[in-house]
Amino acid sequence: MNELLRLKLEKLPTCPGCYLMKSEGKIIYVGKAVNLKNRVRQYFQDSRDHTAKVRAMVARIDDFDIVLCDTNLEALILECNLIKLHRPQYNILLKDDKHYPYLRIDVTQDYPRVELVRRVEKDKARYFGPYMGATGVREVLDVLRSLFPLRTCAMPIRPGMNRRPCLHHQLGECLAPCAGKTTVQEYGAVVQEVIDFLNGHSDAVLARLQEQMTQAAREMRFEQAAALRDRIRDAQNLMQRQKAINVRGGDQDILACVSDGIDAMVEVVFVRGGHMIGAENYALEGAGDQTGAQVLGQFLMQFYDDGRQPPSEILCMELPEQAQDVEAALRARKEGGRVLLREPQRGTKHKLVELALKNARDALQKRNAHLSRQHERTIGACEALAHAVGMQAVPRRIEGYDISNTQGVLSVASMVVAINGEAARKEYRHFRIKTVEGANDFASMNEVLTRRLTRAKQEREALAAKGKLPADGRGLSGFADLPDLILIDGGPQQLRFAREAMLAVGYDIPIFGLAKRLEEIFLPDQEESILLDRKSPALHLIQRIRDEAHRFGITHHRSLRQKAGMHSSLEDIPGIGPARRRALLAHFKSIANIAAALPEKLCEVDGIGPAQAEAIYAHYHGNAQEVSRGASGGPEKKEIRPALEEEETR
Repeated sequence: MNELLRLKLEKLPTCPGCYLMKSEGKIIYVGKAVNLKNRVRQYFQDSRDHTAKVRAMVARIDDFDIVLCDTNLEALILECNLIKLHRPQYNILLKDDKHYPYLRIDVTQDYPRVELVRRVEKDKARYFGPYMGATGVREVLDVLRSLFPLRTCAMPIRPGMNRRPCLHHQLGECLAPCAGKTTVQEYGAVVQEVIDFLNGHSDAVLARLQEQMTQAAREMRFEQAAALRDRIRDAQNLMQRQKAINVRGGDQDILACVSDGIDAMVEVVFVRGGHMIGAENYALEGAGDQTGAQVLGQFLMQFYDDGRQPPSEILCMELPEQAQDVEAALRARKEGGRVLLREPQRGTKHKLVELALKNARDALQKRNAHLSRQHERTIGACEALAHAVGMQAVPRRIEGYDISNTQGVLSVASMVVAINGEAARKEYRHFRIKTVEGANDFASMNEVLTRRLTRAKQEREALAAKGKLPADGRGLSGFADLPDLILIDGGPQQLRFAREAMLAVGYDIPIFGLAKRLEEIFLPDQEESILLDRKSPALHLIQRIRDEAHRFGITHHRSLRQKAGMHSSLEDIPGIGPARRRALLAHFKSIANIAAALPEKLCEVDGIGPAQAEAIYAHYHGNAQEVSRGASGGPEKKEIRPALEEEETR
């Protein structure tokens, strides 16, 4: 403990407030306390009572600040705001950047519509939700529009308007207030039906539709009866998906949390109008060593923020720490509305909490299984690959190379990159083969590795000259970031040419080839290949890199081939750009006429001077094949080269 800490600890007050733990000027933890003096001093006393995470945090603290408050409630709210502002490393952070969709009805308007919104505002409108995903809320909107003829347009409705009704009115999907077809009272009655329906009171709506369907059938209006039958079915399906759990209705959120000693998982079940409308889970990294009361206390303060309104009742697996203060803070965010925190011990509400707890356990198990699988496919696969090719260290950056051409034409190379086993697409690069003629994949691979590593050497030397090259060579970007392992798509010969290029530049990076037929791994200076198990994560990793290199290369090659397939001979004439080409074709109508024209005729075209006319005439004057080909005339505007064969050779 340094002298600054000792001095600040001696001067701590005994009032409520927040404390901000710092390390090298950066805030690493924010906490609150009823008595700052007692709470902050606990961190620097006997560390045997601390968890491993707290001990690690305290070891880094070299300073702290405090903010005094009048009440513990003020400290609770301030703590939440400071955590959201600074996002400290050792706090529980709700990483929720999602804004769930709501349905909004602005009841202050005479002719409101049902809107999909992502934020709840304090604007006196009625909000329904949240719904789990845009797909679910759009299904609800489709049902509402088939049941209730409310307008869907945002057109301002003014008194005395008499526009022509739109197609929605003709289909019976809108009351057409813009055309004066309804009154405020009639429209308001439909709006109230929509509100009742969204609150879970669908019986009256279904009864009305059933009566209309029966009446239409009696009058032999069978098409209308069938349409009403479909509406009833849609409404029933929608209400069946909202499982009824509370016969008295009401809005509730049910919270439960579990932990695995490292992370915590909080499950929130949403109940609106007595119907379960969905659930969502939230992983809290590094919160596994805290109690359920501690986790839920911090979760609640962050969850019901940023416009999200708390319901009237929140059922918790166990009450959060300082539950009265949390309840008061949530009530303030609801503008004085009732908010109750409950820990039910028996009955229906207790079963709901058990349901949320069951879902939380399932979500945590699935998350851990996913993380385990992801680790196996990435870091674990890199570790297995290092063992297979005889590397001591696990490769961080793996680069894969492939050559693509069509019978030696438009030869290109691709470089794809995997960092820690995951594709790093921003690091991908294309190379146009410049020095190799024909379909010579060996020489092309040699050229590509030479160019890539030479560029790396130049960039690293430039950084070293400026004193910016790290001692371990890490943390660089672009070509300066050297690979830890290189994958060549091919057998021993491709591998030999690639390694020769690498050694010639002055690097000796682990490199291997992958032959496609048997998925054999070839290492330099080893005659026997390596065959990995078909289920090996290492094999799956290098197959993904190899296939990605082929896809990336062949896509670029096809793009170049398509551009080369259509070509005008005018493009080969210096000084004749797109505007002049268009002017020549508009004047002469065909390439043949341009080729046969004399310089003085060419000068008649706008933008073509004597110099350009002579260049055009000289270009075609010696090209007898082109002139004779064009003698037949015709409206041809572009010369089409023979299409390249579709088969790619690798």
